[in-house]
Amino acid sequence: MKTKMPIARSGRFTGEPRAEVAQFTESVSYDWRLWRQDIAGSIAHAKMLEKVGLLQHDECDSIVNGLEEIAREIGAGNFPWKPELEDVHMNIEAELTRRVPAGAKLHTGRSRNDQVALDMRLWLREEMLALGEETQSLQAALVDLGTRYAGVLMPGYTHLQRAQPVYFAHHLLAYVEMFARDQERLGDAFKRVNICPLGSGALAGSTLPLDREWAAKLLGFVDAKGRARVSRNSMDAVSDRDFVIEFSGIAALLAVHLSRLAEDLALWATTEFNYIKIDEAFTTGSSLMPHKKNPDVAELARGKAGRVIGNLMALLVLLKGLPMTYNRDLQEDKERLFDTMDTVRATSRIMASMLRHSTLNAPVCGAAAADPVLLATDLADYLVRKGMPFRQAHHVVGAVVALTEKLGKPLNQLSLAEYKSIDETFGADVLDVFHLEQAMAQRQLTGAPSPRGVRQQLAGWEKRLKDRKGKPVFSVS
Repeated sequence: MKTKMPIARSGRFTGEPRAEVAQFTESVSYDWRLWRQDIAGSIAHAKMLEKVGLLQHDECDSIVNGLEEIAREIGAGNFPWKPELEDVHMNIEAELTRRVPAGAKLHTGRSRNDQVALDMRLWLREEMLALGEETQSLQAALVDLGTRYAGVLMPGYTHLQRAQPVYFAHHLLAYVEMFARDQERLGDAFKRVNICPLGSGALAGSTLPLDREWAAKLLGFVDAKGRARVSRNSMDAVSDRDFVIEFSGIAALLAVHLSRLAEDLALWATTEFNYIKIDEAFTTGSSLMPHKKNPDVAELARGKAGRVIGNLMALLVLLKGLPMTYNRDLQEDKERLFDTMDTVRATSRIMASMLRHSTLNAPVCGAAAADPVLLATDLADYLVRKGMPFRQAHHVVGAVVALTEKLGKPLNQLSLAEYKSIDETFGADVLDVFHLEQAMAQRQLTGAPSPRGVRQQLAGWEKRLKDRKGKPVFSVS
């Protein structure tokens, strides 16, 4: 008579865990999300076991067919997840073994330690590629909005005070650059995610003749030349969550960038600024005040950054005191990782959609940008061109501004005599400084907001984004 061997408990135990312990330790309520990756990893492992002679061909076929059948049922929502089997791995393996006798051989040379590390890397690899596409779509929305209003000027700000005139498109392109850096960081981190830990066992590998490199290639863990990328230390492989933390750090910075963009939009949508109109489909009303139109999507995007940053802190604290190698504490990484990815992906998508449904109040922006005090720095540059040291020019222009405040006149309406009362260097051409179009055209430096430079940047990004459409934002290898 065969002895029944529960999958989740070894022969060392004489009974099952208490119900409260099972409830406290289960993870299938959230790690079920790894089912596709778990099945893909198990199929690759089974094929590798056949290759090295540890499974017969018909056994491998029955295992693969059984796993594919389970995958179809999970995909259709017909698979019964059992909390008493703890996690996604045990649920799938137990059901496979119930249906396919050879399923009991699937765990040969494998531990849940390297299995979960593999699943998380497979999952994160896919999700990072999807996030890269979504941030690219967000960039396209920014470029499209900037192109629509390419000729519109607005004040640029420092300390939330009007500083110098810039094109609205130039402001948006600043965020395009931020998200480009986020994509570069994702691509760099992807190289460290794309490493296969399968075959590391619990912590010390296996005495069986496993072919780790072959399995890695089967799962796409390869470099640019098609060579297998496998972990080099079995202890590190099962305890390493650096790749989770690295991604979470990148996601936190992405969330900060999304939050800054949301803050600008929320400010611009106020009555005080009145620069932009967000489509009412992306706003909400007040339960008391019938006139309100609140930019809740922007505010939530801003608020969710704190959540993503909190997840990063939680993961750092989770790992900081763990001894080698695997510890059950690591079970806590998944909810933080899943939530971070879900949050930045959803926020990127909704922000892109909101931008596509926003319009600029060009006359208000233009009127604000026409304030001559925004060209005070240009006035200092005018004096520098006449040979005055910049620090002196800065002081002189400050005195001119003080005079305008005293007289209640804007800079472009002071008389030549009034200018000369501050400094004799001012000439009859001083008021030419306040021709706004001319002032913008003089900003010819790389990265500056000249009309030509902004148009070139918009066109360049439009081409880059068009060329990338349908392609991975970064290489899989």
